Amino acid sequence: MSVLAVGLSHRTAPVSLLERASVSGDSLVKLLHDVHRNGSVAEAMVVSTCNRVEVYADVDRFHAAVNSLSDLLGDHAGVPVEHLAPHLYVHYEDRAVSHLFSVTSGLESMVIGEGQILGQVRQALRLAQEQGTLGSTLNDLAQHALRVGKRVHTDTGIDGAGASLVGVGLGLAEQVLGPVSGSRALVVGAGSMSALSAATLTRAGVTSIVVANRTYERAERLAETVGGRAARLSDLPAELAEADIVISCTGGGTLVVTPEMIGPGRERPLFLLDLALPHDIDPGVRVLPGVTLVDLETLQNSGLGLKTGDTVETARRIVAEEVTGYLEEVRAARVTPTVVALRSKAADVVEAELGRLVSRVPEIEGRVRDEVTQTVRRVVDKLLHEPTVRVKQLAASSSGDHYAEALRELFNLDPKVPEAVRRPGIDGPRPGEGEL
Repeated sequence: MSVLAVGLSHRTAPVSLLERASVSGDSLVKLLHDVHRNGSVAEAMVVSTCNRVEVYADVDRFHAAVNSLSDLLGDHAGVPVEHLAPHLYVHYEDRAVSHLFSVTSGLESMVIGEGQILGQVRQALRLAQEQGTLGSTLNDLAQHALRVGKRVHTDTGIDGAGASLVGVGLGLAEQVLGPVSGSRALVVGAGSMSALSAATLTRAGVTSIVVANRTYERAERLAETVGGRAARLSDLPAELAEADIVISCTGGGTLVVTPEMIGPGRERPLFLLDLALPHDIDPGVRVLPGVTLVDLETLQNSGLGLKTGDTVETARRIVAEEVTGYLEEVRAARVTPTVVALRSKAADVVEAELGRLVSRVPEIEGRVRDEVTQTVRRVVDKLLHEPTVRVKQLAASSSGDHYAEALRELFNLDPKVPEAVRRPGIDGPRPGEGEL
């Protein structure tokens, strides 16, 4: 069996499609069970947030599973699969592991380094455990991914990358407007970066904050957290006329603020901070009198980009290191049943030959017989030790399965027989043997 990840996110799909594909509550449970019931799937877990919907599955047939999971995502989103497919990404085996580790580390988030995703993956894991769709493969993978995410956040401080973007942006705003504490702010969007922006504005002393969003209810929820007011995207022209600072980060892939919305007759300065990729704000607003537009490229040139870039690069190195270590552990674990079977077979041979010796030479005294027994067992144990240790080491490589297969073929082993599980060694396994 192998791990497969199929999904879509803010990187590959417009917000309108993500909103349709997003599942929660009973719909999420239904999708989880629909995936798990698929004939190619042994285990399933679904991560669903406002910015991504991802299905993780332990599968035995790659192409059949990809087709089935794509169809299921399309059915649940109410979108024909041919329309959904261009926005889907597929990761398999090593790449699936790397992707999940990157997700929990905040490297795939709209706000680089945001910590909320750790809780969301933890919820997905807990739901799959409760619903009985999880086995050891995905459970171990998800648990390891959460540990990787915690390590990245702790070792790199990547959580601060998004806050730094907003903070530097407000610093540039003060160069244009003076102190921002008495300004009127408009936040466009209601996702994690918008929430971070609203909180940063509040800490800077901005008390008049309007949150505009495509979904009004989400705008209301965010506005309530900062004592602000909610608005609809259709209200943007009127809200822009009253604002001094605008921070936009919808991530919808379309322009939400245009020169026409602002108009040429504005009398006081307006500072626009565009934190979205692709851009939310039409660069053409720069020609309007009194309007200053700062986007991610501007922030990159301000010197923040190098600092953030170093942090992200360090996070990626940690993820790559963790992926390598995890895959080595998994590959090494696959050979354990073969090693156990080999030692079990050797134990059977030793017992049979000792029994034959006793029947042929019944006059052997008890002490001598015990010494002979221990000697034979030690000889066999020492002969097996080096190959079993080496096959475990070799199994950690990408071609490790071939070594276990060769061992099974040479010794005619069947690691599935019950005896191979019940009898892990000749005298019981040494410390560390039989386990990886």
